[in-house]
Amino acid sequence: MSARELTISYGGGTPVVRDLTIDLPHGGLTMIIGPNGCGKSTLVKALARAIRPDAGSVLLNGADLRSYRGRAVAREVALLPQSPLAPEGITVRGLVRRGRYPHHTLLRQWSPEDDTAIAFALDRTGLTELAGARVSELSGGQRQRVWIAMVLAQQTELLLLDEPTTYLDVAHQYELLELCAELHREGRTIVAVLHDLNQAARFATHLVVMHRGEVVAQGPPAEVLTADLVADVFGLPCDIVPDPQTRTPMVVPHARHPVTDPGRLLVTD
Repeated sequence: MSARELTISYGGGTPVVRDLTIDLPHGGLTMIIGPNGCGKSTLVKALARAIRPDAGSVLLNGADLRSYRGRAVAREVALLPQSPLAPEGITVRGLVRRGRYPHHTLLRQWSPEDDTAIAFALDRTGLTELAGARVSELSGGQRQRVWIAMVLAQQTELLLLDEPTTYLDVAHQYELLELCAELHREGRTIVAVLHDLNQAARFATHLVVMHRGEVVAQGPPAEVLTADLVADVFGLPCDIVPDPQTRTPMVVPHARHPVTDPGRLLVTD
């Protein structure tokens, strides 16, 4: 998937994305980072054909995305938006089942293949035992996992995830990102919007940095994430050091005030 000279605004106002051209690596795990309001989510929506650009085009397998029928797009690309709403009273299994609708036609209705896809999605997100529960009765983190399961049940090669760690505590954030890494190793192409720079650097194979509606840097995290870039784009003075677990870049912000309370210091041997 790629975008060419993409410009997007809402209601004809000031463009949120300006003349943006980007190629998303096939088979890559791409993380899009940038400050609030820089156009990350807007770009992902355009890539999923959820919004129409003012100018430019999105290409899927070399063809303009507008040339595809709706179900054909949904069989190729799955989108998890930021704040999806579940129908009232729907169960976990019922919501995950909706991920199979793009694969149905008048000639092809429900099949054992659909049941297998749903079972896989529930298992990979740890929701098998909650399949009969109502989505409205779950915690915010559990609800987010249900939406992710629905996207997995869609069984597309390309996954677009807009801030997928929203509502998840830190342990479940890393569980989800590990799942994304596993799916990537199995051959999926994944594009995710993240706010946490260290998580993006740890898991991404390709990092895209946006600022003021434009792509200002992209490539391997070790080449892209520098102290100068973080200071320029995020206004955060920092050092970049190797993550002690993965050796990927880790952002360490400069302290604005020195630590004077000994009780706040970590003592190691």
